[in-house]
Amino acid sequence: MSFRKFKKWHLGEGLQVDGIFFIRSLEGLSAFGSLEELILDNNLLGNDLVLPGLPRLHTLTLNKNQITDLESLLDHLAEVTPALEYLSLLGNVACPNELISLEKDEEDYKRYRCFVLHKLPNLKFLDARKVTRKEREEALVRGSFMKVVKPKASSDHVEAPPEHPYTPLPSASRDLTNHRGVLGKCRYVYYGKNSEGNRFIRDDQL
Repeated sequence: MSFRKFKKWHLGEGLQVDGIFFIRSLEGLSAFGSLEELILDNNLLGNDLVLPGLPRLHTLTLNKNQITDLESLLDHLAEVTPALEYLSLLGNVACPNELISLEKDEEDYKRYRCFVLHKLPNLKFLDARKVTRKEREEALVRGSFMKVVKPKASSDHVEAPPEHPYTPLPSASRDLTNHRGVLGKCRYVYYGKNSEGNRFIRDDQL
């Protein structure tokens, strides 16, 4: 059952676009504590996603939302959905694949699966793929090392972009509309002392 079809006051905060209501929060979900399947695809759910305790929930799909913090989500799901067996996060930044970013590849996705299974070892299906025995064994041994740590940009100091882009040319030559030559001094002088070509030039040829 898709909660996107319920009325606004059953859901909490959201956004309506062209008659379609997109969920941003799940404040009203606490009234459905006996849920077993929850489909929340194609919404605006982000890292502030909070689910109530759903002890019977075994299927959860969050495809195509705005989730970027994978570890926080998995820790939350491990706490509130102990019976979860099927999870799908396709279409989120937290789920790395080439459909989201060309910088990601199959190895990134394998590491992601390993980390998810480390956090949620009871899963039987992850995204559109069945969990294999080999994946479980690898997650048990290496899962804790598969976490991807992203540096956080400091909000205290934001460096303003330079007024002019960097160029190695002298300042007098930066104006493209002013075509003048530039004369400068060089600290290095070449005497030709170690030049191999000088061995074949006689003094009378200079």
